Amino acid sequence: MSDPADDPPTRPDTQGGWRGRLPFRQLPLESETTAFLLTAFLDILLTYLLLASGQFRESNAIADYFIAGWGVKGMVWFKMALAAFICTLAQIIATKNLRMGRFVMLLGTAVTGAVVIYSVTLALRHL
Repeated sequence: MSDPADDPPTRPDTQGGWRGRLPFRQLPLESETTAFLLTAFLDILLTYLLLASGQFRESNAIADYFIAGWGVKGMVWFKMALAAFICTLAQIIATKNLRMGRFVMLLGTAVTGAVVIYSVTLALRHL
């Protein structure tokens, strides 16, 4: 006979948190995280392609700092670390407040999506 506390959570408890140890359980924001990571990947890919064309430069001062110090690989690592930080932060918040965690993840997706749309616009203007 198994303990019900060992079952993976399928819905939040009444306190708004998630039961169980998260590294071994289903994460509460899987679809939101997937959308965010896809958007972050598109941002990295489009930024790389625009910079490789030689017609553009990075407008984000922090990412430009990493490019100046470590080249395009530095920018890629910076953007990957930022995406990992946002995902981790949203998941931690979601363990205590699911709605706020979802909001953080959706906000990150919207901001990154705006950058992707801007990058696509730049690329299409210079074809």
